[in-house]
Amino acid sequence: MRIRTFGLTSLAAAAFFASALAPTPAHAQLWTWTKDQMVEYTKGWTGERFADGRPKVPDAWLARAKDMSMEEVIVNWGRGGGGFGGGAGRGAAGAGRGGAGAGAPGGGRAGAGAPAGRGAAGAGRSAGGFGGGGVQGYGEYVSDFQITHPDKHMAGRAFTLLFMPTRPDLDAIVDSKTQGQAAQTTSIQRALDMLQPGDVVVVDLYGKKVAPTVVPEDLLYYIGKATKNGGLVVDGSFGNLDSLLNMEMPTYYRTAAPDILTADTATLAGVNVPIRVGGVTVMPGDLVLGDREGVSFIPAELAEGVLDSADSTHIHDEWTKMKFDTGKYKSTDIYSQPRTPELRQEYNEYLRKRLDEIHAQEQKDQK
Repeated sequence: MRIRTFGLTSLAAAAFFASALAPTPAHAQLWTWTKDQMVEYTKGWTGERFADGRPKVPDAWLARAKDMSMEEVIVNWGRGGGGFGGGAGRGAAGAGRGGAGAGAPGGGRAGAGAPAGRGAAGAGRSAGGFGGGGVQGYGEYVSDFQITHPDKHMAGRAFTLLFMPTRPDLDAIVDSKTQGQAAQTTSIQRALDMLQPGDVVVVDLYGKKVAPTVVPEDLLYYIGKATKNGGLVVDGSFGNLDSLLNMEMPTYYRTAAPDILTADTATLAGVNVPIRVGGVTVMPGDLVLGDREGVSFIPAELAEGVLDSADSTHIHDEWTKMKFDTGKYKSTDIYSQPRTPELRQEYNEYLRKRLDEIHAQEQKDQK
């Protein structure tokens, strides 16, 4: 499995200084985007948004994503969803809700010929790249997490929290904005009160391994309720594991530590801003997918194209296994693409049928 690399550090830095020059909002955290800034920095997304401007990937897409494996998602960066030979599906629509780059035709495992599915939707480095703006080689996958519920797939919208090491002069200003209340708890609670169903809380805790638990047990329970067990990803340590194991919310963390953050251990520096998790940049509103292998962060405007291609990959694997189950075929007859015109036609018909079923279920979920 190849992991692509792309640095959005320059974007994050530019956003930081742009936001730093803007009036500071009356919250304990130091940095957040205005609605206009949120829209500007996520302008590739033209679908629905939350009140603060964060991209709102449809619930139906989240439902689809929960049935996908990490391999099905990652293998399709830079590919389109396609059939073999004559093609199949619902036309040649572009990916996402606004200008995602088109991928190479031919999806599944090693497709060739006309595209299928809902178009030659792709993501990554093919033909025009990320968002149509030529940004190349985005790296979305992070692993090496401990996971509370490895049997559950996680799918949700990124709600980002940025922490920094404590610094007295900075913390004094943050504390003054809480009007004498406990700075750390108050600022985190204000952030958590913004959570929506389907959110995955993604925390940049800069890999901190001591005294790191982001929230106490009661607020952890609140996160689960507010997001409807969307999920939690912490690039650092975490505690309250007994509570987490009794919840339905999938949680990804680096190491365990039985303590909580205070104003003496870390400062909440930003809410719904670009953050770093491992070696990748996460934007608010990204589609967050997790399974027992790790976590992928997919830009909202690329999400539909990646999901469409992942569906085609899943269907290709499904059909391939069905043919092997008959005991009639050698591996080269079927994989990576059907060998004969008759088998290619059979596959394309099966692909079209299954994609139509998935599309019908998605429309049902949207009602």
